[in-house]
Amino acid sequence: MTGLFVRASGPAERDRRRQAKAKPGCNVVIRNIDRVPEKPVEMDGARGVRMAMMVGRADGAPNFALRHFRVEPGGHSPRHSHDYEHEVYIVAGSGEVLLEGAYRRIGQGDVIYVPANSEHQFRAGDEGMRFLCLVPVTRNCGEPTPGS
Repeated sequence: MTGLFVRASGPAERDRRRQAKAKPGCNVVIRNIDRVPEKPVEMDGARGVRMAMMVGRADGAPNFALRHFRVEPGGHSPRHSHDYEHEVYIVAGSGEVLLEGAYRRIGQGDVIYVPANSEHQFRAGDEGMRFLCLVPVTRNCGEPTPGS
């Protein structure tokens, strides 16, 4: 593995060099959470939420997609449910999550399991919130998972 981590001119150059060292035919994806472009979440009921795809179907991921969400202070995801589970890790900030009909406090370092068909919503506190969300790339009904 000599030369895998080479002194580079910056983080983007290091990412490029690590990916260039991958074996041909392998889907190696190395992205920095702070450099992936974010897009607004345009679902009914969402306010002040942006999402960045860290790795997913477009990268050849066969089973799971990892998404990064940024929720501005006072913002929230839509209140919804779907036929697939997801796992969430709070990267920064704090807020609340709706699960089993009640809002529960969450903050940096917390991990949340959201079962399939469970109504849920994420609401950011005064400082906003960032979280990683892992979802399957295929819904339980066999269709592609939205945003994967």
